[in-house]
Order: sequence, then C-alpha cells, then structure tokens
Amino acid sequence: MNLQEFKSGIHHGIPVGLGYFFVSFTLGIAAKQTGLSSIQAALMSLSIHASAGEFAALGIIAAGAGYWDMALTEIIVNLRYLLMSCSLSQKLSSSMRFFHRFLIAFDITDEIFAVSVSRQGKLNPFFTYGMMVVASPGWVFGTFVGAAAGGILPAVVTGAMSIALYGMFISVVIPSARKDKVIAGIVVVSMLLSGAFALIPVIKDISSGFKIIILTVIISAAAAILFPVKEEESEEAAK
Repeated sequence: MNLQEFKSGIHHGIPVGLGYFFVSFTLGIAAKQTGLSSIQAALMSLSIHASAGEFAALGIIAAGAGYWDMALTEIIVNLRYLLMSCSLSQKLSSSMRFFHRFLIAFDITDEIFAVSVSRQGKLNPFFTYGMMVVASPGWVFGTFVGAAAGGILPAVVTGAMSIALYGMFISVVIPSARKDKVIAGIVVVSMLLSGAFALIPVIKDISSGFKIIILTVIISAAAAILFPVKEEESEEAAK
C-alpha cells in the first residue's frame, strides 16, 4: 500500500516539479543579481521552499538588513503555511507517528498542500513523500540553473516563466471546482476579494502574507457555516 501511494505521489508530483523548475529559474536569476552564488541560491530554495518568502529574502539581502529583519519577514510572509498545516493535519490519522508529520511539514507548499488535501479519506504520508521527491528537486535545481545562467536569457523569457506558477496552481484548483459548484463559487469569491484587497486603500498596504491569512479565515469560515459538510458525506469520503 505504501509503495502504491508513493508511486501515485510521484505521478502527481511530476507536473508540479516541472512547474517549480521554470518558476524557480526566475528566482535563481534574481538571486544571482542580488549577489548569491549558485550554491547559495540552491541552499536557500532547499531550506525555505516558498517563492514569496525567497523573493522577500532577496529584497532584504539587497537592502543589507539584519538577521532579525529577515526572520520576522519570513515569519509574516509564510504565515499561511500554519493554516495549511492545521488543515492538512485533519487528513492524517491520529496514530501517525511524529516523524511522518515532521517530514510532511518540511515541504508543505501551496501545490503540494492542494493536491494532498484533495485526496479522499485519510492521507498516507508516502503519497506526499512521492510528490516531494520530484517537486522539491525541481524547485532547488531550477534555482541553481537560474543562478548559473545569470542574466543570459532575455527579460521576455524570464517574465513568461514567472507566470508558470499561477498556471500550475490553476491546474490544481480547476478539477475540484468543475466537480463541485460550491468550490467553484468559493474560488470565484476568493478571486474577487483578493482583487478588492489589492485596491482598498488601507488593506492594500497590509503584507501579502497577512492578506492571505485574513482571506483564508474569512472565506473558509463563511463556507463552513453556509455549506457545512454533512457527517454522512465525511464518512463516505473517508472510506
């Protein structure tokens, strides 16, 4: 069973890993321009696994800020992963050992979370491991190659690569939205509110990390109240 889940995770993780490679390629170029070597850029991607967090880190490095500024910024920018962890923990068996939880927590990204949490029933950790072994190297290797390439590629190519992340995430969300009208409606509302948050005078100045958390809490709470999942449906999904 574990081997089957691992293979399934690899199957689902291949498109994520390919998308990560092209997205992190742009990150590597930005890291090179900031003054990092290819190895340093790759180690940054290996330890952080978050595009927003890494781009924020590069900005802080370029500004010459201190370690405390870096640590505080990373906590704020990546706070959304706390919410993802809480949600994903509900998919794990209560008897699952700590080291499995620890390893899964290390590589919770937007895409790996979305695919893992959409699995029916309890989540087998080996499914997530399968995704991780192809997705994580794609992210790290893409950063390395991007930093090594430096500014060789034209701006139009690197700009196109940066869009790949959004296309990849859409490919994760759309299948579920097509199956469930409630999810489709929530996606549309999320998009509209995100756009509004970027325009409202006071809210638009809030950091992107806090914006995501505020929207996640508001929208998920409203969806849970208005469209609760019946106990019978939960039991059927768990089988």
